Amino acid sequence: MFAKGQTVIGYMEQLAPKHLAEEWDNVGLQLGSLQKEITGVLVALDVNDAVVDEAIAQGCNLIIAHHAIIFRPIKGIQTDTPMGKLYEKLIKNDIAVYISHTNLDVAEGGMNDWMAEALGILEGAPIKDIHTEQLSKLVVFVPKDHHQKVLDAILNAGAGWIGNYSHCSFNIEGYGTFIPREGSDPYLGEKGKLERAEEIRIETIVPQPIRNKVVQAMLKAHPYEEVAYDLYSMDLKGRSFGLGRVGKLKEPVTLGQFVETVKSGLQVDQVRVVGDLNRPIRKAAVMGGSGAKYYNSAIFKGADVLVTGDIDYHTAQDAFLAGITLIDPGHNAEKIMKVKVAEWIAGKLAEHKYGTAVHASKVNTEPFAFL
Repeated sequence: MFAKGQTVIGYMEQLAPKHLAEEWDNVGLQLGSLQKEITGVLVALDVNDAVVDEAIAQGCNLIIAHHAIIFRPIKGIQTDTPMGKLYEKLIKNDIAVYISHTNLDVAEGGMNDWMAEALGILEGAPIKDIHTEQLSKLVVFVPKDHHQKVLDAILNAGAGWIGNYSHCSFNIEGYGTFIPREGSDPYLGEKGKLERAEEIRIETIVPQPIRNKVVQAMLKAHPYEEVAYDLYSMDLKGRSFGLGRVGKLKEPVTLGQFVETVKSGLQVDQVRVVGDLNRPIRKAAVMGGSGAKYYNSAIFKGADVLVTGDIDYHTAQDAFLAGITLIDPGHNAEKIMKVKVAEWIAGKLAEHKYGTAVHASKVNTEPFAFL
């Protein structure tokens, strides 16, 4: 049995929720349809002719990529232009393209965590926060004999997280009153008579992105025909998500030694370096893609070095004067996501016994040759 496109993307968005993307970004389905069975998924960094040919050869009708094929609004598609030909090939071969970009960068367990792990950065925290979860307080009244069932449903749906503590709730016993009217089908009491029921008030915290999921789980588990519950907006903020990662290394190394770690960890043959190769490195920062403009944030977090791509000449000069060293492994170092995303989706599909194949693209989309 093959998974539907929406199912596959549902798993992808568990890893990298769309709401984590920056406002300027263009993520999500960019071409094709998800209303079909997916025979195969190809995970790629970029989408070009060679990648599309690879998808066709592998029998894949969905490409999940990091970099968009449509970034700015287009006024037309001319099939005698390079991009027009690419769109035409995708459409003719019924291949959908889904993009996960800054949301994958920001996500916990996503791009920047993978890069930090590859470089030996311990307990990496974001270099720059860009998204903070809004929290709501959920209050619901439950008859005593269903208290545990409803509480479990709410907490298992993801509510009740405070910092590193899960399943947080407060429960108070009391009495609820109601009169079932004509047309009702009460779980407790008789129509037209005042009912005084022993109930438990459950209170817990719910992050905004999963409010609907938690409420639906609660309603499904609750025995009442009409469920009494409240959702209160809170000034208290939830978890913060951000770009890049910064943290200590297991032990101090020189910049020169750390360069070798970068080359092996990110699988690149050459890097550009700004700084004294003998400088000791105790705390390192990494940001996938083009993150040089965040060097001041990395300095503020105590980093001795920032690893990121596309560093321009003047930013390199400014960063050096500010006292931080830089390593540029190139933008293509983000290719680490191909295997990681493929493993994530394959694991989810196998868990639910789907026969959809998942492949990490083997096409090298690095546009530069180093001579």
